[in-house]
Amino acid sequence: MASLQSSFNNSTHKIETHRQLILPPWSNNKRTRNLFFSNKTAVPSIAIQCSTLSSLEIQETDDQELMSTEDHRPLSEIWREIQGCNNWDNLLDPLNSYLRKEIIRYGEMAQACYDSFDFDPHSKYCGTCKYQGPYFFEKLGMADRGYTLNRYLYATSNINLPNFFQKSKMSSIWSQHANWMGYVAVATDEEEIRRLGRRDIVIAWRGTVTYLEWIHDLKDILHPAHFRDDPSIKIESGFFDLYTTKEKSCKYCSFSARQQVLAELRRIIHRYRGENLSITITGHSLGAALALLSAYDIAEMKLNVIDDGLDFITKIPITVFSFGGPRVGNLKFKERCDELGIKVLRIINVHDKVPSVPGIIANEKFQYQKYIEEKISFPWSYAHVGVELALDHTHSPFLKNTNDIRCAHNLEAHLHLLDGYHGKSKEFRLASERDIALVNKSCDFLKDEYGVLPYWWQDEHKGMVKTSDGRWVLPERPLIEAHPPDTAHHFEQVIKYARAKLELI
Repeated sequence: MASLQSSFNNSTHKIETHRQLILPPWSNNKRTRNLFFSNKTAVPSIAIQCSTLSSLEIQETDDQELMSTEDHRPLSEIWREIQGCNNWDNLLDPLNSYLRKEIIRYGEMAQACYDSFDFDPHSKYCGTCKYQGPYFFEKLGMADRGYTLNRYLYATSNINLPNFFQKSKMSSIWSQHANWMGYVAVATDEEEIRRLGRRDIVIAWRGTVTYLEWIHDLKDILHPAHFRDDPSIKIESGFFDLYTTKEKSCKYCSFSARQQVLAELRRIIHRYRGENLSITITGHSLGAALALLSAYDIAEMKLNVIDDGLDFITKIPITVFSFGGPRVGNLKFKERCDELGIKVLRIINVHDKVPSVPGIIANEKFQYQKYIEEKISFPWSYAHVGVELALDHTHSPFLKNTNDIRCAHNLEAHLHLLDGYHGKSKEFRLASERDIALVNKSCDFLKDEYGVLPYWWQDEHKGMVKTSDGRWVLPERPLIEAHPPDTAHHFEQVIKYARAKLELI
């Protein structure tokens, strides 16, 4: 009997040690610890009370199975697989540990667009990025990521997608026509470049800050892409306008978002010519649509094709990590993206409505889509591009049941679900110490017992500062350079190169 009691005590100590290992940083109080271990992701309480070791052995087996999914190879050796060179075969179920970390990392770079965007209509800076480029990552607590911000991206609001843009109510504002849309950054830290195995170029697009109102502006109208001589490749007209429209009277929109992206990418590629490069594009919601559209454009313009003039061609891989994105184009658009070798991983929440639009009637799930698109020119045919990673927020024990569709669409919620996802048949279990409080940055999705305030992300005093004479004012922001002076030159070179390649074909 004493021997059995000793064995039980040792096993109980093992479980308590295991508990301490998987506790996240926010669970340092007794009440939260009890909540954490009362749900199905934790060690079953009955295992501690059991007088046999069978349930303990099962739990240890589960832990070993989880640990077996850890990939211990250096990322620098497998980065092409993680970026989708094999369409993520055998990496999604179970979810590869490196892939999870990389998806979350790029998701956080998309989230940075929300966290830095001034959406206050009472500010004359509404619609801008709140931070200067050199301090962008530092202000967001991302200075250790090893990336340098190269350029901000802008688009004009003079398009048929009005609810996407945030406008100031002030009479004196920074721009009548522009909104800040995202940024281009490049890995510059040598240690990070060694870890990644290449110099990574990131394009991050901002999603909508008006929640889901912009969905009502999607008219299912397809517009020929015109990025190559094939009018059958079509894109949703609102996305196309947002990406290609410019406003000459506005210095921020004198070049379209498309021209800004292509010009900056050419500048970076030529600067680091001869190095191992990758192009990673990320975005959430409507920003995910822009991510795919820009990826297609880059590949169609052959900007990722490096020709040394001696019959040796290098192709820079293009990867899109898309979060909660809608369909962008028709079936011909999807097929062309596949031909160009664009790798797209679409992360969705199955309860989110945005990925189901546009194309509710004719989409990639309809077996006769190709026929109706080619034979009868059906004008409302859409298709998703790439590989889908479907998550389900009801599997997380940390999230509450809600009918608020904005919660299911929230980007931070997607990143939380990724942290706990291990495979279709696996239990939800947090893989890192990523704080669950991040879920409630801009929504009310966490269960109340975790004590995290909803909508807590905001600037102290809403950016107001106290002057030396005791007055509270919104400080003036330094003017941000609209576009580098050589933007036109680099864009012209992109078009010239693409035309030369097309003539050879």
